[in-house]
Amino acid sequence: MIRAFGLGCLLGMLALPLAAAPGSGRITGVVTDPSGTPQLGATVIVSSERIASSVPVQLLTNDRGRFTTAMLPTGLYSIKVTLAGFLPTMDQHIEITNEHTTLLDIVLGSVFSSFEKMRRQPNQTVEPDDWTWVLRSSASTRAVLRWQSVDGDLALYDPATESDSVHPKELHGRFDVTSGADHPGSVGTVADAPATAFAYDMSAGARGRLLMAGEFSYNGVSPSGGFSTEWIPTGELGTGPVMTLVVRESQIGPAGPTFRGLRISRDDQFAVGDHVSVRYGAEFLSAGFGGTTSALRPRGEVAIKLAQDWQVSALVAAQPWDDNPMTSSALQGAINALDDFPTLLVRNGKPVLENGWHEEAGVKRTVGKNAEVSAAVFHDAASHTAVIGRGTVTGSDFLQDYFSDAFAYDGGLSSSMGARVAFREKFTKNVNMTLVYSYAGTLVPLQGSPSGALREMLTTRDLHSLGARVAATAPKLGTKFAVGYKWIGGPAVSGLDAYADSLYHLDPYLSMEVRQPLPAFFQCHMEVMADVGNLLAQGYVPISTSDGQVELVPSYRFIRGGLSLQF
Repeated sequence: MIRAFGLGCLLGMLALPLAAAPGSGRITGVVTDPSGTPQLGATVIVSSERIASSVPVQLLTNDRGRFTTAMLPTGLYSIKVTLAGFLPTMDQHIEITNEHTTLLDIVLGSVFSSFEKMRRQPNQTVEPDDWTWVLRSSASTRAVLRWQSVDGDLALYDPATESDSVHPKELHGRFDVTSGADHPGSVGTVADAPATAFAYDMSAGARGRLLMAGEFSYNGVSPSGGFSTEWIPTGELGTGPVMTLVVRESQIGPAGPTFRGLRISRDDQFAVGDHVSVRYGAEFLSAGFGGTTSALRPRGEVAIKLAQDWQVSALVAAQPWDDNPMTSSALQGAINALDDFPTLLVRNGKPVLENGWHEEAGVKRTVGKNAEVSAAVFHDAASHTAVIGRGTVTGSDFLQDYFSDAFAYDGGLSSSMGARVAFREKFTKNVNMTLVYSYAGTLVPLQGSPSGALREMLTTRDLHSLGARVAATAPKLGTKFAVGYKWIGGPAVSGLDAYADSLYHLDPYLSMEVRQPLPAFFQCHMEVMADVGNLLAQGYVPISTSDGQVELVPSYRFIRGGLSLQF
């Protein structure tokens, strides 16, 4: 049924009208240097911030430094302006409505203007239209005038009466010192030991960017490390292809085997008219651990905008795209890619990778300006299901952790249908909430079964789950925090709707994330971070097997903290 629905969506793309959305507007502006001289030939890229959006619009300024877009669908847009000899300028969340045309006054700065601003005395006054510059930063763009319809007449609207948003400077480097990795349980992640990670963002070609990240642990008994690189040809995430390469190596104990992993992926997206957007990609995985295993995993998603507030979608994937709201920058995303390996398992003495195939058909409706409701039906299937537990066991299929009695185990086949309803709302620019209800299958222990091999004592059963997540930012302190709780209606030993957990960033039971900025020193941004998973240690399931007494852990309890420096 889901495959037929997806095929129908693809065929329906060809029949959709290519007319503009019922509500539309335009952006017009002028690009100048710090002295006010209009700049000819500046490249202006206008990108929609909607998931289902058209391709970016690229314009060039005329001899008076002016540019004007065609009619664009209403919504939020990002604008990037570049010109040889000047620092790039970028701004986000520029709103287009059918009530007014947004006029922008964009000032391009140079390195020389940056030094001039840095020499300004602390008590020196700043004109309202002056721009503050620092090295490695971009100028802000803001709306200076808009034509607004008032009772059928056009009237000038001055946004100076509104408070201007503060635009953080562009970051090119990141350095993290942490206590280990999130969600431990696989030899592919950093061991539970202090580790250092770094990332750097550099230009590649005329518009492209190259993100490089690395990580290594300090534990001399079981060292580990990795390297990742992301190439973004368009220079902007979400507007074109992204290619990723990740390599990792971990040694299990001073004389134990060595894990080596490789991940290569490519993702891209395009739009068909104003109503259809397509995301697709694939990743190749290879791992060596007393043998070699590999996998090729494609994924794709088609989203069709039926009306102003309605969207339907169909997708097939092993895991969703990473749109984590706590991922504050592309640099953080590059570091996160280092831990993006699936769990390594052992089956009959040979290494295998946790796998899964997720097929989904869904519908989403926008409610007002800041809320959305979505519903989906889906099918999950896996031939190697990861089960994490702890206990003293001797079986060859239990991949033991060197530092503790924890292990990873291949739970075998699982297959189930499911349904999900989700609600998300942004109350203010600093507070948002997510609610997710799912009814799906998960591995559970068989009741009253005699002691045997662990795999034979597990079966797939449908359970209910309800999760909530609140993320907020303190206005003055800048503290970012997120608190989530997911209730599961039964003794689950594997993920229940794991696709939604990754999509909505919900972990089973109680979890928290905190990011606290520190006073800036040496022209860099510092913050203390802490992540906690399954804080109350809930959901543990004791089972007596032929290999010994074990306790299965559907959600690993972990506490991870560290310090991040961004420059």
